Parts: sequence; C-alpha cells; structure tokens
Amino acid sequence: MTEEKRLLTYLEDFITEERKARFGEILAQRTQHFTVAIEDIFQMHNASAVIRTCEVFGVQTAHVIEEKYGKRLDAKIAMGAEKWVTTHRYGEVQHCIDQLRGQGYRIVATVPSPTAIPLQDFDITPKSAFFFGTERDGLSPQVISQADDYLTIPMVGFTESLNISVSVAIILQYLTTKLRASEIDWRLSEEEQLLLRLQWTKNSVRSLTDVLARYYSLK
Repeated sequence: MTEEKRLLTYLEDFITEERKARFGEILAQRTQHFTVAIEDIFQMHNASAVIRTCEVFGVQTAHVIEEKYGKRLDAKIAMGAEKWVTTHRYGEVQHCIDQLRGQGYRIVATVPSPTAIPLQDFDITPKSAFFFGTERDGLSPQVISQADDYLTIPMVGFTESLNISVSVAIILQYLTTKLRASEIDWRLSEEEQLLLRLQWTKNSVRSLTDVLARYYSLK
C-alpha cells in the first residue's frame, strides 16, 4: 500500500460514510480532458463564479492569470468550490500557455467572431484548454496569436458578448455533456482520483493539523 493510500485510510475514519460515498460519485464524473483559463479578469466575483462553474460541470482544473489586477478570487462567492477544484495561478499569460501546451492541451481562444468555430461544431476529441478574456477587452493579442483554435457561442440578438461566467457555463455545459456521451477516455486516472480523494478528505477533516500530527507520531 502506498503512503497516500495509508494516509487516506487513516483520515477516512474522521469523515462520514455518506461523504466518502459522495466523493466516489463525484470523482467518477470529474475530467481533465477540458480545462479553463481566465486572463486578467477585473471583477472579482466573475473570476470566482468561473471556478464555481468548473466545479458544477466536473472540470477539475482551472487556471487563473493575474498579470494585471492581482488576486481575483473571492472564496465567499466561489461558495466553497475552491476546495474541490484544482486552481493554478500565474503572474503572466505566457507561463500559463507554456504549461498547458506542455501538458498536451490545445489552446482554444473563446472569441465573439463569425469566423470562429461555432460551439456545436467544436471537435471535443483533443484535450482542450479554453481561454476566456476580460469583460471589457476580451483576450489579449498574446493569447489570440498563439491559439490553435477559436471558439464562439452563436448569438442571434443585438448584443455581441456575454458575461464571462455565463459564457463559461454555456460552453462547459454543452461540451462536457457531449464528452460524457462519447467514447473518449475522459475520466481521471486511478492515481489522479486517489490524490484528489486524499486532498478532499483533508479538506473535510476538522482539526487537520492535530489529526496529521497523531498519524505521523504512530509511524
């Protein structure tokens, strides 16, 4: 048994059976086939709402670029979602792009453009990182110029753009539903599930520091 499994077995004595079962149900629906990156979001509540949206639709990892405005996440608005979504933060956009490319993701710029791929026609087969830009200016030229694909939400009204959290919700709801109905291997690996279950269990244990101290004293 690995050290992670031993620690998990110990910590699970401090949570309910119901919670353990719930972790299993949710982990079975989690994916890293898609991920979301948000670039320099000015409104704090929008950044936090995006994290919540990722959690709701089972997208395990989010990337927050904070090059211009500093920290943009509000734990209260995220309503605890940050406990369950793996969030990476970056001081510059290029670092984020490079990291995601290194993990095998296709960089997808979401843009309100008639030349972009309509949501319903998007190819879900490759791993994809969806980049969303600021409320006022959209994505930076740096992201636009390096994107592998461009994705848009078809609209038929006078308004040409949506609030970022609404855009994220529409795209993730549509594409994750399509993904789960496909033959693509979108689920987390056993190792990924183990590490997340361990982290979620830690997040759920009261007086974790004391509990861990007792565990390591028994070794």
